[in-house]
Amino acid sequence: MVRVIREPVIVPSVGTRPKRIAEYAGRVATGDTELSLAVMKSPQGWEEPAQTPTFDEYTLVLRGAIRIETQAATVVVRAGELAIATAGEWVRYSTPEPGGAEYIAVCRPAFSADTVHRDE
Repeated sequence: MVRVIREPVIVPSVGTRPKRIAEYAGRVATGDTELSLAVMKSPQGWEEPAQTPTFDEYTLVLRGAIRIETQAATVVVRAGELAIATAGEWVRYSTPEPGGAEYIAVCRPAFSADTVHRDE
């Protein structure tokens, strides 16, 4: 059976500035624990706490750029590019460039506050 999600659920964000998280599928929007999919809109200057999640995260940038820091490197992912952070990898996401960014985040298994493991 095909399910159509007519509108997302807006979920709270963390970080240095407010960010819009519109979840279309996942624990909050659909009760799905296998996968989550959200559209994010982050302002310039947003940065979230570092984390070591127990899920893979796929980040597809639609507009602007996302900076992703890991223990090994820092990369900038621009519109039209995809980044994949694997479970167990320490990462920190931010949007330092003018205009911020809009991107799609897919987490497998689905994102949860219990499995993101943010730094103190």
